[in-house]
Amino acid sequence: MAQNHVQEGKKMNWTNGGAAAVVSGQAVVVGALVGVAAGDIAVGETGVLEVAEVRFLPKAAEAITQGAKLYWDANGNPVGGVAGSGCLTATATDNTYAGVAFAAAADTAATVDIKLNA
Repeated sequence: MAQNHVQEGKKMNWTNGGAAAVVSGQAVVVGALVGVAAGDIAVGETGVLEVAEVRFLPKAAEAITQGAKLYWDANGNPVGGVAGSGCLTATATDNTYAGVAFAAAADTAATVDIKLNA
């Protein structure tokens, strides 16, 4: 292994500097990277974000094709969720690239499987 290897890069430590706790499975945007909390992370605490896994996350009311690029809309309206709480969308404008759809999802589906940061 090369001497400059740090780690595989599937997970990263992240310190929650926000105003609210993050719950396990919640999407977190770190700069231009989208991760999913591997466990609950209290404000001021450091936890693990998964950044290269396949996870399901809430999505907007739109059909998603397998392999489509997906973006995190921090103010998005998820199907069956809380309006403005954030969700995945195929719309790039003003959103953070999150990965690709691992499977297709109908417009009425509440979630979509995503390969994070692919």
